[in-house]
Amino acid sequence: MGAAGYIAPRHLKAIKETGNNLVAAVDPFDSVGIMDSYFPECSFFREFELFDRHLSKLKSDGTGADYLSVCSPDYLHDAHIRYGLKIGSNVISEKPLVLNPWNLDALEKAEKESGQRVFTILQMRYHKSIIDLKNMVENGPQDKIYNMDLTYITSRGSWFFTSWKGDVRKSGGIATNIGIHFYDMLNWVFGDVQKSVVHVKSHDRVAGYIEFKRARVRYFLSINAATLPEEILSKGQRIYRSFNLDGQEIEFTDGFSDLHTESYKKILQGEGFGITEARKSIQIVYDIRNSTPVGLKGDYHPFAAKEVAQHPFGW
Repeated sequence: MGAAGYIAPRHLKAIKETGNNLVAAVDPFDSVGIMDSYFPECSFFREFELFDRHLSKLKSDGTGADYLSVCSPDYLHDAHIRYGLKIGSNVISEKPLVLNPWNLDALEKAEKESGQRVFTILQMRYHKSIIDLKNMVENGPQDKIYNMDLTYITSRGSWFFTSWKGDVRKSGGIATNIGIHFYDMLNWVFGDVQKSVVHVKSHDRVAGYIEFKRARVRYFLSINAATLPEEILSKGQRIYRSFNLDGQEIEFTDGFSDLHTESYKKILQGEGFGITEARKSIQIVYDIRNSTPVGLKGDYHPFAAKEVAQHPFGW
């Protein structure tokens, strides 16, 4: 579900590379020619009702879908996951599973009643650099508290603000839409959140400070190219990732291309991440979304001081 979206090709690739077949896809938009590279025989529908009828027919024929992959807009994940469970399929959903933590309780109930499983993609837990970092923390001095600056800028054009991604009610805002996998990774490596402060929050960025059990983290996430460092802009690049731990840069720019495939492999082996694993990062981004920014006070990320431009539509 959501075959025309940005993330869908990674799922198509993962389905193909794990030796599986995509039998049906749905999206209200028909720019899905990418499917020809993976599953040219896949049945495609623009209307959900026809997609549902097709899957119902397959089920009655004894060839129903074993898994439903959900790549739709964030605010629809909950409903589409429930749909997959109702038709008797296991579900693989892009993050976030839901936008609000309490929705996970109802989803757990639906999962239990269906007898199927709900999985999510927390791909950074499979990144070699992150695994190495987790091992270093676990095997290092147990009383050590690390200091980290996390910076992630992924430039987006004006289209972003007229799409569902620009609507906080549908995307959950910047922290959820581009950052939830980073918060999951931080929680996985450094333990539970002790304190969270938001310094800056707007339509195109969010900056704050989170104390985890084993780390103090200053973060800055942005979709505005104007917030890129000068050396990145001078190279004509539009994406910047920096993960600085105690003054040392941790390289994790590369190694992302196959992480969805690795996630699918683990899920098919019964080792994937489910609702329980997704819960803490969903709570983190929910708290950020509903926090009132305190401004440039306390220990804030250096990029937080960059001027916030007016929303392109004056909102």
